[in-house]
Amino acid sequence: MASAMDRALAAATGELVALSHSIHAEPELAFEEHRSVAKILETLRAHDFEIESNVADMDTAFTASFGSGDLVIGICAEYDALPEIGHACGHNIIAASAVGAALALAPVADALGVTVRVLGTPAEETGGGKVLMLERGVFDGIGAALMVHPGPFDIVGATSLALADVAVQFTGRAAHASAAPEWGINAGDAVTISQVALGLLRQHLAPGQQFHGIVSDGGAAPNIVPGHAELLYYLRANTTESLEALTTKAFACFEAGALATGCTHEIRTVSPTYAALTPDSWLVAAFRQEIEALGRSPLAPDLEGFRPLGSTDMGNVTNVLPGIHPVVGLDAGGAVTHQPEFAAACVTESADRALRDGALGLARTAARAAADPSTRARLLDGVSARSAGQQ
Repeated sequence: MASAMDRALAAATGELVALSHSIHAEPELAFEEHRSVAKILETLRAHDFEIESNVADMDTAFTASFGSGDLVIGICAEYDALPEIGHACGHNIIAASAVGAALALAPVADALGVTVRVLGTPAEETGGGKVLMLERGVFDGIGAALMVHPGPFDIVGATSLALADVAVQFTGRAAHASAAPEWGINAGDAVTISQVALGLLRQHLAPGQQFHGIVSDGGAAPNIVPGHAELLYYLRANTTESLEALTTKAFACFEAGALATGCTHEIRTVSPTYAALTPDSWLVAAFRQEIEALGRSPLAPDLEGFRPLGSTDMGNVTNVLPGIHPVVGLDAGGAVTHQPEFAAACVTESADRALRDGALGLARTAARAAADPSTRARLLDGVSARSAGQQ
């Protein structure tokens, strides 16, 4: 069975690499990934996958299924890019490896008694596409959800931080900054005071807590007292409870900026809250064995938790059903994710190898889960329990 998966992936390698490079060449932001989705679906449709588009009321979300087994294996594809630096998080590789894993599993789906389902999940960088799909029932019936993410090195049991994504709008009153400054209420000053307060707060952050942000609107011209200003901030912590505590303190800093300047302020949630990853231990162990068999040397388990991988909406999925989000390494010349140099590295020979190894690692892990009686029963029982809980 493993050889059949290997042959299927080998036969598709050319089109998978072409898919990865094509997505990389036309980066698209959250909820706007129309060209990327069309390219992915063209490949899956050519291999007789049954397509459902526009799922969960999102234009760029989809499912693509093959087989009719009672155990549904979900493989998550991401394909959104970052502003200005494109695919510096390597989502082109995530998308192509998801398709590759599905194509490798398709020839053995009937023998394994599985339905292979690619889940097209938009807006991971911001927007929380998986959270919306989870809430709207797209993950109902999925026994396990798997995906891989590229990075500078291999990490199997990858961890992440819970995330709150907020925009803070300050409203004051515009005025001539020289002729009539006393008539103004400076929203830009509210931003400054808020950030000073946040800077002082850093000394008192609990382990695992962090925040970072930008001034997305600081005014229009030096001779106009800014009547409007905006901050965009990410708040992160290693648990949901810690994130809630951090949020309370950070929101007080925003309020302080408004109070000190006489502005009003409004805090808006940009994305649903991301939960921390809780990868399934059995799937983690199986993926580790498979990726090592492909000649990779992932980070030791006792070191995996020292540097969480930012935040991901896959965390919400793994808090509801068994799943994994390992990192497959590529040679980025010392660059890390969210750097332009890493974006350039995501269409190299090393990146193409990461695509193939990631796809095969996922496919072999899924096949082992389906063939192992106790794991299969656990995954199916989990689907039944979640279904009963929803009734």
